[in-house]
Amino acid sequence: MPKILIPTPLRQYVEKQDSVEIDGATVGELLDKLSGAYPDLRRHLFSDEGKLRSFVNIYVNDEDIRYLGREATAVQPADTISIVPSVAGGASAALSHEEILRYSRHLIMPEVGMDGQLKLKQAKVLLIGAGGLGSPLALYLAAAGVGRIGLVDFDVVDVTNLQRQIIHGTSDVGRKKLDSAAEAMLEINPNIQVDRHETALSSENALHILRDYDVIVDGTDNFPTRYLVNDACVLLGKPNVYGSIFRFEGQATVFAYPGGPCYRCLYAEPPPPGLVPSCAEGGVLGILPGLIGTVQATETVKLILGIGQPLVGRLLLYDALSMRIRELKLRRDPECPVCGDHPTIRELIDYHQFCGVTPEEAGPTEWDIEAPDVKTRMDRGDRFVLVDVREPHEYQICRLPNSRLIPLGDLPKRVNELDTAEEIIAHCRSGVRSAKAIDFLRKAGFRKLRNLRGGILAWSDKVDPRVPKY
Repeated sequence: MPKILIPTPLRQYVEKQDSVEIDGATVGELLDKLSGAYPDLRRHLFSDEGKLRSFVNIYVNDEDIRYLGREATAVQPADTISIVPSVAGGASAALSHEEILRYSRHLIMPEVGMDGQLKLKQAKVLLIGAGGLGSPLALYLAAAGVGRIGLVDFDVVDVTNLQRQIIHGTSDVGRKKLDSAAEAMLEINPNIQVDRHETALSSENALHILRDYDVIVDGTDNFPTRYLVNDACVLLGKPNVYGSIFRFEGQATVFAYPGGPCYRCLYAEPPPPGLVPSCAEGGVLGILPGLIGTVQATETVKLILGIGQPLVGRLLLYDALSMRIRELKLRRDPECPVCGDHPTIRELIDYHQFCGVTPEEAGPTEWDIEAPDVKTRMDRGDRFVLVDVREPHEYQICRLPNSRLIPLGDLPKRVNELDTAEEIIAHCRSGVRSAKAIDFLRKAGFRKLRNLRGGILAWSDKVDPRVPKY
């Protein structure tokens, strides 16, 4: 029969037992029988109206019943039910004097109070990414007293990160982002626990990593990982606090909340590879992730506390240039392949394949040429046209010798400036846009084509470090 684990503060009411086996079909039935057998326990679990107290959380195995069927959640004989109270034997027992002082501005708010602060202390939140969005998220959730915060990241701090990733400093350049971020979080609040997951999230490890957390916060910057996080959250029944940024615009909402839409309900399919530029290609206002990340942190705290109106079924759109915030309605799609009425996706898939994205570790294509090879051809006087497909403001930052500027967006109307008889080598900042240019020219009938693999960045690394990277 199901086993109910009794937390230490409540064992005095069940004859000092650490677990009790009771037969029942639902969580509610088990709790009724438990409190019937041990009447002194009842007031610690239920209000005078017979409702489960707001500061008592119940888990079936590793799942919070708030995201299942609540008290109606069915149980099987082999299931383990955990009672996780926020308050037991006196409200201040779980907060030290130092913590009461630290969180005093929370404690005097009736919406938070002692009960709410204890919920924050017992909460487990996973942040995917310790970059632009992850920076304000990690700092504010640590400061708020979220007891256990997991970080997923495998990158190192680069100087280009410092314009927006405020959790890292100049002295952190070259360090693992996990180490830099954790150090900053613990400096703000040494009372929290920081879990470091130094890995790229994948279909093989996502369910294992996400399973142990209450709320998942998506601070990723690519489509394969966004769909991966979404599907994993739906399959596990975890709320997904979503945010995205680009140039001067940001979005935020809460996906995979019970009854609400998921990311696939909003974007059933990803855009074609390269159509939507990344922040590395298109740029982002350094302040923008601070605002969107703070919105995500706010939504996370609201979910933990169970207060207010979460951004479920609502998409917040922020335009920094016009300083306007709009809100759009989102609806759950009953035909959604993941969260719909008849889901067809019941396990994680290959998300790079789904998004049509070639993994970064893939080697060069037949159209690629390496930066040192281009320099060799320049030095021996080979004839070719070097086409820079970046934007004019990027051309002002740095340029390669004898390059001709034709921005990618202008290429279709300026293609007549190029001769099919000439060899063309295209380049951009990193090789992404120039690969699109090569593809366009190939379809337009050009055959003597090469893409400078790695673009300006590779040129600076492998040929001439005097050319600035950006």
